[in-house]
Amino acid sequence: MSSLIDIVKERRSATKFKPDVTIPHEELQEIFSLVRYTPSAFNLQHAHYIVVQNEDLKNGPVYEATGKQFKVKTASAAILVLGDLEAYRQVGPINEGLLNLGVISKQEYDMTVDSVTQFYEQGGETFKRDEAIRNASLSAMQFMLIAKDKGWDTCPMIGFDAEAMRRALDIPDRYVPALLITIGQEDVSSQRPRGYRKPVGEFVTIK
Repeated sequence: MSSLIDIVKERRSATKFKPDVTIPHEELQEIFSLVRYTPSAFNLQHAHYIVVQNEDLKNGPVYEATGKQFKVKTASAAILVLGDLEAYRQVGPINEGLLNLGVISKQEYDMTVDSVTQFYEQGGETFKRDEAIRNASLSAMQFMLIAKDKGWDTCPMIGFDAEAMRRALDIPDRYVPALLITIGQEDVSSQRPRGYRKPVGEFVTIK
């Protein structure tokens, strides 16, 4: 197992994958079992994933929705990361375990449910969308780091037609597409050097 520093330094956005490489279902399950530990606002776990491995679907409407980006065709899977606009409605069920274990009182439980619900409903639709994308993106980054630790390469993508993807994958309105992740084993035969990275002083201000 690599160290976290190694993983962070070695993870690259793969632009070309080795064709005909299958990622086993068990491997995906292991990755997602760790993705569960991603932090999220109020532990609402806004992220939802659609894993597309079916070749006809991946190389058909999903490929078309990305403007025919070749890496989608060679990837072992194309994974759409969604944010749940209604995640806050699960605040009750999510906290029931703590209530039943006696970790929180009924009063604390009721206060949590009421305050979180009001927070999101008063924030309005823009806030709910921002929260859905923000928390889904946190989860997606954790997914990519875990995948790299297990020997899989990824590429986060925002270049796709969200509505075409919604139609292709029959996505309910409660979910907003945050990004697409292609995953597989990178073909490094034409890999470019890593792009310019700003020195710390250019993107960090300490006051």
